[in-house]
Amino acid sequence: MARIEVAEVEITEVVVGEVSPRRPSPLAALEALLGLIVEIPAAILVVAEIVILFAGVVARYGLHRPLIWSDELASILFLWLAMLGAAVAFRRSEHMRMTAVVANARPAMRAYLDLIATCAALAFLVLIVWPSWDYAYEESYITTPALQISNIWRAAALPIGICLMALFALLRLLRAADIRMMLAALASVAVFIGLFWLAQPYLKPLGNLNLVIFFVGVAGFCVFAGVPIAFGFGLAIFGYLALTTRTPVMVLVGRMDEGMSHLILLSVPLFVFLGLLIEMTGMARAMVAFLASLLGHVRGGLHYVLVGAMYLVSGISGAKAADMAAVAPVLFPEMKQRGARPGDLVALLAATGAQTETIPPSLVLITIGSVTGVSIAALFTGGLLPGVVLAVTLCMLVWWRYRNEDMSHVRRAGGGEIARTFIVALPALALPFVIRYAVVEGIATATEVSTIGIVYGALVGLLIYRRFEWRRLFPMLVETAALSGAILLIIGTATGMAWGLTQSGFSRSLASAMTGLPGGSASFIAVSILAFTILGSVLEGIPAIVLFGPLLFPIARAVGVHEVHYAMIIILAMGIGLFAPPFGVGYYAACAIGRVDPAEGIRPIWGYLLALLAGLIVVAMFPWISIGFL
Repeated sequence: MARIEVAEVEITEVVVGEVSPRRPSPLAALEALLGLIVEIPAAILVVAEIVILFAGVVARYGLHRPLIWSDELASILFLWLAMLGAAVAFRRSEHMRMTAVVANARPAMRAYLDLIATCAALAFLVLIVWPSWDYAYEESYITTPALQISNIWRAAALPIGICLMALFALLRLLRAADIRMMLAALASVAVFIGLFWLAQPYLKPLGNLNLVIFFVGVAGFCVFAGVPIAFGFGLAIFGYLALTTRTPVMVLVGRMDEGMSHLILLSVPLFVFLGLLIEMTGMARAMVAFLASLLGHVRGGLHYVLVGAMYLVSGISGAKAADMAAVAPVLFPEMKQRGARPGDLVALLAATGAQTETIPPSLVLITIGSVTGVSIAALFTGGLLPGVVLAVTLCMLVWWRYRNEDMSHVRRAGGGEIARTFIVALPALALPFVIRYAVVEGIATATEVSTIGIVYGALVGLLIYRRFEWRRLFPMLVETAALSGAILLIIGTATGMAWGLTQSGFSRSLASAMTGLPGGSASFIAVSILAFTILGSVLEGIPAIVLFGPLLFPIARAVGVHEVHYAMIIILAMGIGLFAPPFGVGYYAACAIGRVDPAEGIRPIWGYLLALLAGLIVVAMFPWISIGFL
């Protein structure tokens, strides 16, 4: 959101009555040069991961000679990709943050809060940089098993990435237009940290009350003040460990490394790139055109197409932003020509984003598997039908809202036109089935299968659709690295918070409280739906899962709820929260992609959210929907 707003500012200056472009300042030029220096290796790392993992699939399944070093090399490069991507995201202002409060502030206060966000992020980076160097030094004594090299080659990514982000934060502050405001923001953050440091003798005796002070108070204040979520979490867990425990802060760096380095999460950047690839090659457009030829002539037909297209595309990209960006530009112009209101369009787009959260290969599904140990294949299988149930409830509401729509001016597609669009779309429609077949048949793991999709998509784009814009390839790779780095840094700091919660004994207390709820599994599910709807609106799905998944999934097993069924329930609940205004950041992402004022969609979206809630209740009441095909 912030990056879009910056892009819209007109950078001109008036000179004797005429307008001329303003030359970039030396600091801006330096930042741009450093940004390019970081973006190039980040893009190369994305390509390297694709090549290494695909080569591993070919060597193991095709040549029956597995590369024993491929996973280890991929893991080493993955941490570098995560940290360089996080630095790119910081420079581009693409780290996830909740802007609901900041966006409603007056311009002066909004500028001040933006500077506060940068100062808070810089404070965390400065506090963590020395422990990260210590951690990298300790890792130098470890030798990797396959490549037989020092592990410092991997661990050095942490301090270098942290230093790069700190440098970009400093350059951003130095470029601030209002020096007084910048100094005031620095002073505010320094005073805030200083007060906590002075309060250290009074905090230690409070015991687990410190969890509320830091994990609710500090983290919540940072999130609502617009501090990027990863850095808000980081300040909370750093303060908790440094001021209330005797745990070395280097342990936090180790937990961040553990959270960001899980090999299953390597599918995050690969599926993000796959989503961008299918949009660039025209595969998404072909799928949407076929669905429009089938349903475009019925009342609310293109709304049904939007629901179906999001279901299909979600099965490919795994990232909600990529899904919406692939579908909205194709459908929205035609829907507006037919008289659809922009607010209703963006409301339905946001609702379908929530509806498809369980469609494999969802990043949230992959995250659940990585932090709870639930089978990724089982989650992929269990996620298909819940999405269908919510699609049905959304379509019922669409039918009700558009039952009297005038369709006299719309031409119905003939059988020949439908057949032609189907033939054109067939290679694109086959992609989700290719991905699923590769996982089910054991050709590739959940991490590797994305590379098969990428190679398939590239070949289809080059040979069948004849649409492959080489000039867009580098920006796509950089966008992949930035989005992945932003996601993975949240996972890293949230893993530190989850570890702190576990070490404090909070998990045992929570387990005993929720296990003892009257009503057994039904009460536990109802409380979970309420809790994760709220968490989804504030934290987004991935950090909420990393924080609370390891705590709540064992409780679900204890009260007799199947893990896959419970996963579907909480994912859908978080999806509703994520896309619910006024706090759900997914709703604002949908508005940005659809180029619609957020105020226009707030009223129509509540009906769609109620339809989603009705579908969620059905999924919760009938476990077979989630586990019937396991």
